[in-house]
Amino acid sequence: MKDRSLSAGAVRILETAGATDKAQASRSLATEWRAGRIAGIGSATPPARPARPKHPELKAPRDVPRRTISAGAKGRIALLHALAHIELNAIDLAWDILARFADTGLPRAFCDDWVGVADDEARHFLMLAGRLADLGAAYGDLPAHDGLWQSASGTAHDLLARLAVVPMVLEARGLDVTPAMIGKLRAVSDTQSGAILQVIHDDEIGHVAVGRRWFQHVCAERGLDPATTFQRLVREHFRGQVKPPFNRDSRDRAGFPAGYYEPLAAG
Repeated sequence: MKDRSLSAGAVRILETAGATDKAQASRSLATEWRAGRIAGIGSATPPARPARPKHPELKAPRDVPRRTISAGAKGRIALLHALAHIELNAIDLAWDILARFADTGLPRAFCDDWVGVADDEARHFLMLAGRLADLGAAYGDLPAHDGLWQSASGTAHDLLARLAVVPMVLEARGLDVTPAMIGKLRAVSDTQSGAILQVIHDDEIGHVAVGRRWFQHVCAERGLDPATTFQRLVREHFRGQVKPPFNRDSRDRAGFPAGYYEPLAAG
C-alpha cells in the first residue's frame, strides 16, 4: 500500500520528472495536508537530485545567455523562462526540506509553513508557464542553468545551513531584484507579466519570513546567536556574494534584520 505520509508524498514529488506534473502534484499534496487527509509526517529518504524533464538543456550559469527585456517578445520569454526554472527548483527545495528535516522533532507548524511555500512555488510556476504559453513559448524551449541545486546538495546535512542559504539568501535576493524587473515589464506595456512577478514578490516576502522564523527557532534550540550564525553559515556554504542594493522595505516586512546580511556585503 502506498505510504500516505507527508514525507513520502514529498519524495514522490521530488521523483516526478514532468514540470507541470510536479507543480500540480505539489498543489494536490498541499490541499490534502491542509484537509487533514495525510497520515502524519512520516519518514522518507529524498533523492540526491530531483527528477527533471528532458528539456530544458541544463548548462553552467556562465553558458546561459544574459536576458534583456525589450518591447519584443523574445527577451520577455527568456526572462519568464528563467524565472519558471527558478520556481521549479524552488518547488523541489521546499519538498526536500520537508522530506529531509520534518521528522527531526520540529513542531507541526514547520510542516504547515513549508507545505505552504511549496504550494506557492507550484502556483508561481504554473502562472509563469501559462504566461509563456500566451507568448507562444513553453518551459523547456530555452537552456537553463544548473547551479540552483548546489544550494541543496551543499546544505543537505544541516537544517540551519539550508535555511540560511535558500530562503535567507536566495529568496531574499529575489526581493531585491524583482521590483526592477516589474518596472521594465511595465515600461514595455507587459502588464500581465508584471502582475505575475508582483504576486511572486509579495509571496516571497512570506517565504523569507518562514526561513527567518525557523532559523531563529533552531538557533534558540541550539543556544546560538542568530546573526553571527547566519553570517558564518553563509560564508561557509554560499558560493556567491551577498551584494547590495538591498530591498530594505521588503526584507523588513519579512522580519529580516539588516544586521544579519549587511555585514556580509561589507566583506
